[in-house]
Amino acid sequence: MENSAYIYFVFLGGYFIYASLFAAIGAAAGDDINDSQSLTIFVTIPIMFAMYIMMQAIREPESGLTFFSTLFPLFSPILMPAMMAFDPPWWQIILSLVLLYLFAYVTVLFAAKIYRVGILMYGKKASAKELWKWLFIK
Repeated sequence: MENSAYIYFVFLGGYFIYASLFAAIGAAAGDDINDSQSLTIFVTIPIMFAMYIMMQAIREPESGLTFFSTLFPLFSPILMPAMMAFDPPWWQIILSLVLLYLFAYVTVLFAAKIYRVGILMYGKKASAKELWKWLFIK
C-alpha cells in the first residue's frame, strides 16, 4: 500500500480520539461556556506539543524523540503524516496505527460513559473528581 493511503487511516484514528475527547468535555461542562473552555486546554496542549515536536522531527527524522512521538497516540495523528515523507519502516507505521486505534477505542468508551452520565446530570457542574467517578460507574 502506498504511504499516502496510510495518512487516511491516521487521520481517522486521530479524529476518533479528539472528537471523543471534545464530546466528553461538552457533556461534562453542559451549558457553562467557562467550564468547557477551561477543560479544552487539556485536549489542546497535546496538539500544540505535537506541532512543536513535528518541527523538530522534520529537522531530525531519525531521532529518538521522533520515534517515540510517532508511537504516542495523542501525537501520532499530527506527526505521522509529516513523517511519511521520510519513509519510516513499515513496522513503525503499523505499530503506530495499532496503538492509535487501541487508544481511540478506549477513548471512545470513556467518552461514551462520561456522555451518558453527563447528559443525565443536567444542570450540575462536574468536577474532576466527579468525572473520574463517572468513568468507573457500572
